[in-house]
Amino acid sequence: MTDTSHHDERIAKMTFASVYPHYVTKVEKKGRTVEELREVIEWLTGFDDKKLQKLIDDKATFEDFFKAAKLNPNAHLITGVICGYRVEEIENPLTQQVRYLDKLVDELAKGRKMEKILRTA
Repeated sequence: MTDTSHHDERIAKMTFASVYPHYVTKVEKKGRTVEELREVIEWLTGFDDKKLQKLIDDKATFEDFFKAAKLNPNAHLITGVICGYRVEEIENPLTQQVRYLDKLVDELAKGRKMEKILRTA
């Protein structure tokens, strides 16, 4: 897959705080909870509620957000298409990590079982 550097740069500079409310809206609209969303984010990044809130308050860019993250060793098991991109084929590591998060949020909103989302079953 070929990503444009402009696209990757735009994602890197976007703040997590600007996107997080959209994640909340998406999952709540489909009957899921903020707690489930935070569980998914913690599984991917290692951030507990306190650390996640600090990153939101500090308006961390996705670049800083994922630089601080300890990516789950099973993150590579996240596959499929999100936003028109096949996540396992994205070449830019940061863009791929952001799309991993998007994919997990999408799976949560679509009602997938938590153990499937967290790649434990």
